[in-house]
Amino acid sequence: MVFEEVNPDDVPVELLLEADPSEANIQSYLSGGWCFAAREQDRIVGACIVKTISDRCVEIFNVSVMPELQGRGIGTQLLNYVLDGLAQRSIKRVELGTGTFGYQLTFYQRLGFRVSDVITNHFLDHYPEPIFEHGIQHKDMLRLYLDLVD
Repeated sequence: MVFEEVNPDDVPVELLLEADPSEANIQSYLSGGWCFAAREQDRIVGACIVKTISDRCVEIFNVSVMPELQGRGIGTQLLNYVLDGLAQRSIKRVELGTGTFGYQLTFYQRLGFRVSDVITNHFLDHYPEPIFEHGIQHKDMLRLYLDLVD
């Protein structure tokens, strides 16, 4: 497995749709972002899209891994690679938004992310189709953050 920064155009949209079911949303943050990838045998199997939101602060908009490879630690390795790279760029804070339950929340919390805010009705207001996980509809978004240290 190789981890590297890549051109956002090199990442298959189908992969990014694993983490964000809205192609319109993906296009809105893909341009102008930093794109990091996990590559296995010349195929991108994981991706992370990051964008600067203010001085020394970035937002992670998408972390995705091919479904057949999930649960093997690729996402964790990729995100650790990204966080290390961001720290080397003097980024001090990383933020992101995720659902209020589910494996994604656990994934980020295992890596040290903490809750800062709740955005009520985010998934109802910003996605044309309902998003369900384990039979429960996502409605609100949790904003998470991680402060990076030198």
